[in-house]
Amino acid sequence: MKKLLLASCIPFVFVAGCMEKEVINKEVEVYNRDGDSLGTVKLKEQSDGVEITYKLEGLPPGEHGVHIHEKGICKAPSFKTAGNHLNPDQKKHGLLNPEGAHAGDLKNIIAKDDGTFDGKDVVPEVTMKEGKGSLIKRMEGSSIIITEKKDDGMTQPAGDSGSRIACGIISKDQSKK
Repeated sequence: MKKLLLASCIPFVFVAGCMEKEVINKEVEVYNRDGDSLGTVKLKEQSDGVEITYKLEGLPPGEHGVHIHEKGICKAPSFKTAGNHLNPDQKKHGLLNPEGAHAGDLKNIIAKDDGTFDGKDVVPEVTMKEGKGSLIKRMEGSSIIITEKKDDGMTQPAGDSGSRIACGIISKDQSKK
């Protein structure tokens, strides 16, 4: 009887172990106000948060704020349908704010003179899995927004970063635009 019990536990342990180590990846297409693709943002679940890899082109040269927003709806031209910054802990805005930051506050990016930006960031307060800070927990998911100006890291509620100029939907169903 003991051998049977032990043998029946091995598949369970193996399956549970595999599920815990599953890596979740998403590739998000980012669009400007005219509906033109600006490239991709890849999201990869890691033990210390979600790694974001940018491969973008067609941006205005210079520094831009980037935020994860609470809704996965990117209706141009204003992208206001994306809602507010993802903020499950109800913190203040800004990576420099001693009372912040929102889970969706990301580092600024700097587009080169040719409008390209390639780079990486790690966002510790979010996850691609279910739970608090999930980017895909609701049917509509969430979104990544790029703004016209840099985020100053302090000003409420969005870092004085100007208009939303690009948006990409982060969802379980990546076929939505």
